[in-house]
Amino acid sequence: MKIVYSDRYGVDLGAHVFPSTKYAGVQAELLARGLAAPADFEAPSPATWEELALVHTAEYLDKIRLGRLSPREIAQLEIPATPEVVDWFRLMAGGTLRAARAVVPSPGGDRPEAPAAGARQWGVAVHLGGGFHHAFANHGEGFCMINDVAVAIRAVKHDRLVSRVAVVDCDVHQGNGTAMIFAADRSVFTFSMHQEHNYPGDKPKSTLDVGLDDGASDEEYLGALSAALPQVLANCPDVVFFVAGADPFEGDQLGGLGLTREGLRRRDRMVFEASRAAGAPVVVTLAGGYGVRLADTIAIHVATVEEARRALLA
Repeated sequence: MKIVYSDRYGVDLGAHVFPSTKYAGVQAELLARGLAAPADFEAPSPATWEELALVHTAEYLDKIRLGRLSPREIAQLEIPATPEVVDWFRLMAGGTLRAARAVVPSPGGDRPEAPAAGARQWGVAVHLGGGFHHAFANHGEGFCMINDVAVAIRAVKHDRLVSRVAVVDCDVHQGNGTAMIFAADRSVFTFSMHQEHNYPGDKPKSTLDVGLDDGASDEEYLGALSAALPQVLANCPDVVFFVAGADPFEGDQLGGLGLTREGLRRRDRMVFEASRAAGAPVVVTLAGGYGVRLADTIAIHVATVEEARRALLA
């Protein structure tokens, strides 16, 4: 299983709730537990400005490249807009794109509409970063400067590697940027399951949104996910992008759902098993996670990788 990661992911954001140290912690735990070997990791290259322009407007890219975001735009972004942070987001976008290119069908390859079990090799690639779904085409917000998932989708579609894509966004916050970017693109099915009464206040419509009540339990969450996944996968997507946020966890500082660590593991297993049954390879991004205890966030992300590995070996 391809795991995309860079030692440069631990960017300095100052005194901030976003724990960029989690990425190194996840890699270290995967190695310590024997869930991955050093050879399983691949460092990405930054996304090019041309690749970013497949999603983001020229005006916005010029602003972040030249350091010309206004104070209001930086406040909306909620993170520093330094050159180091810009480079970090480009690297994150490159990481998600690298993971996507590891699992998408080969050019010209036909994927059966309903593949028989074992008829083709199913794949998963995990990016130990990414999932910055609050970035819009023309601005960033909510800790998200560049929408790496949208960039990767547009890039593999531009290269004619896929035609139909599904986004399964299970972060605690609605994927507003992703929803808006693909609002007019019927070839990309955007699904967001999130806490309804949480950020963002304005939630552009995804193809399918499931907004959960505050404090929703494991069983409520998993029941809603089980009901939604057949609709998400009904159009036989060529690839699924799984935004596997750790922030639905009951101990998250920015979330208000009631999922346990075991519930989140069951969530991941459900997404992988449904995607495998549909014959759709999966690109995983770890997305948000702001646990009161950093160890909980790391453990949740590690469990996502473990479930991906288990599904791949099943």
